[in-house]
Order: sequence, then structure tokens, then C-alpha cells
Amino acid sequence: MGEGGLRDISLNQSRDDSDLLELMWMDQLAKVQVPRQTLNKLVMNYLVTEGFKEAAERFQEESGVSAEIDLNLLDNRINIRDAIQAGKMDEAISLLNDLHPTLLDENRYLLFHLQQQSLIELIREQRVEEALEFAGNHLAERGEEDSKVLQELERTLALLAFEDPFSSPFSDLLSHTHRQQVASEVNEAILKAEHADSAQSKLAASLKLLIWAQEELDKKKVRYPRMTDLAAGKFQDPK
Repeated sequence: MGEGGLRDISLNQSRDDSDLLELMWMDQLAKVQVPRQTLNKLVMNYLVTEGFKEAAERFQEESGVSAEIDLNLLDNRINIRDAIQAGKMDEAISLLNDLHPTLLDENRYLLFHLQQQSLIELIREQRVEEALEFAGNHLAERGEEDSKVLQELERTLALLAFEDPFSSPFSDLLSHTHRQQVASEVNEAILKAEHADSAQSKLAASLKLLIWAQEELDKKKVRYPRMTDLAAGKFQDPK
């Protein structure tokens, strides 16, 4: 048999091994049975941790799973989150200071991100002179102290160099997603300050663990059905 024939056999064998590996892996996954009550608790934990009060109330009624806390206690976090997502940064900072007066003194990086978002909102409204004054009064000194802060500040101020900052390379700062990132950071800081069981939902922690585990398998060049779509739970064939 020639080299071409041997190569074909080798390739076919590799495909067979890959198919067998996938079948074994998926068979093991199929044997894992997670009780619905456990899944419901994961969902409730996510809703409470992220501050989705109305959804948690409805889910509590429909599933029978207890939130295990007074859901009215979520109101302060919700009000702060809503203010940030609406771009009302002065209101958000005031509410946060009322809730935890020392939090921003103890977490200076969080304070910077709130002030950075305040600057972004001024730029969004094209209040250029106020934006420059705000940056000089509240952020310039922080940039001199921390190179990471300086880099983020430079990206933010670079928006002013463009006639249409929404079309600039730094337009991600003006997206609603950026507001959500700041709101999530504040939410996590509040939970830590209140000594919650976890500042992060168990669902989010599980997804991060999954991503970490896949990255470790990739580093070791292990062939496995990689989950490529976390939302839909779709797998990629083993490489």
C-alpha cells in the first residue's frame, strides 16, 4: 500500500477516534441529572444577586422557591443601578454614599469608574467645556497616580477629538453596555460591603468556571466537545 493509502487510513482513524470521543463525552453529560429544584434555586440566586426584584417575586410565586431574603431589601441596589443605566451619575453617587458612606473612600477604583462615567455622560451631551473642567478637577490627579487609570482616562478624553464620538474607535464607552458594566461593578461592591454570601451569582460563577476549564483543556491540547454558545448550550466537534 502506498503512502497516500496509509495517510487516508490514518485520517479516517483520527476521525473515528474523534467521533468516539465525542460520543463518550456527550454520553457522560447525558447521565448528569440536575434536579429542577436545584436549577430553580440557581435562577433565584441570579435574580436576587443582580437585583431583579419583580422577576424574583414572580419566579418565587411560580416556582415555589424562596428568595430567602426580604426582596424589599433590593430596592437600594435597584435604584442605584437604574440611575447609572439612565446616565444619572450624580444621583447614583449620592444614593451610593447614602447607603454606604465609606465605600467610595475605600474603593478608589470604583470611584474612578463612576467619575469616568460622569465624564462620558458630559461628552455624550456634547458639554465639552464642562467635560474638560470635570476631568481636570476630578480625574487628572488620579491619572498621575495610576497608569491603568491614566490609560482609561486617555481613551475617554479621546472621544472629544472626534466630531462624531459615536463613530470613533472609542465609541464603546458611549454604549449602554458600558453603563451596565459600571452598574454591575457597583452592585458587586455593595454586596461585598454588606457581607453577602457572594458578590457574584452562582450561575455567573459556574459559567466562569466552565470557561476557565475549557481554556485549561485547550492549553493541554485535549480534544473535547467545546461549548461555543453558552446561551444556547451548543457544542463544537472535538478538534
